[in-house]
Amino acid sequence: MDGLISELAFLLQRLDWAAVLDLILVAAIVFSLLQLARGTQAVVLLRGLILLVAIIALLTALLPLAAFSWLLRAALPALIIAIPVIFAPEIRRALERLGRASSVIGAPAEPSHLERWVEAVANASQRLSDTRQGALIVIERETPLDEYIETGVLLDAVLTPELLLQIFYVNTPLHDGAVIIRRQRLVAAGCVMPLSASGTLSRSPERHMGLRHRAALGISEVSDAVAVVVSEETGGISVAHKGRMIRRLDLNRLRNILIAFHRPRRRGWMPDWLDQLGEQARQRRLARRKE
Repeated sequence: MDGLISELAFLLQRLDWAAVLDLILVAAIVFSLLQLARGTQAVVLLRGLILLVAIIALLTALLPLAAFSWLLRAALPALIIAIPVIFAPEIRRALERLGRASSVIGAPAEPSHLERWVEAVANASQRLSDTRQGALIVIERETPLDEYIETGVLLDAVLTPELLLQIFYVNTPLHDGAVIIRRQRLVAAGCVMPLSASGTLSRSPERHMGLRHRAALGISEVSDAVAVVVSEETGGISVAHKGRMIRRLDLNRLRNILIAFHRPRRRGWMPDWLDQLGEQARQRRLARRKE
């Protein structure tokens, strides 16, 4: 223990502005990784990994365990290979977010077009909610959804509330799948979405939410799409984005959320990741006010 304290004192004496900057950069990287992993199964794995590393560091620092230290050095290459395999979905999601942050794919909608299709989606969702007809409406943003469009029936139709109501009418051929909207047009219906594996719904107080909600969360986890869900059991309207779900929405709040998600982004002096953190904070405040 005395040796550990003396080493800490020696490190503090050598602390200068370059070392402080180094620590800030490392902390920023760790914070960004935790932000990417939050709300996924990787959080549990990270907790176990951090606890294991802390225990190993204490044991090797306090006790002269030569054989144990040799075992750790021998297992380190295998651990370096195993980490990318274990966290493959999270690494892929992080790279996709970096690519979206640096891309300028897709021009923002004109204000008149934006209001038109938002009004169509909001009105149709409210009418479906009143009659308790389930629906899943996925709105493409910058990440292309071609692989999911191919799983459904191509329509390429003008988006109207009546068309959405007809598609999601009970027992019609396309009512079980999702519709995908691209550039204010309804591209396809009856599409199959990936199911969420993050466990967000299992930790939610409303665990009765079914496959539509899992599919909405799933597509929001693998892309930047916005998914609108209407529950068949309760008639509740929810919006999923970036692996998070905002529930119990009415017509006005749904309209405001859709407009906010598709409003043209301001290009200011702040970096994209800081803008994203601010947007996440605003979404959390909105969710707390609703609850």
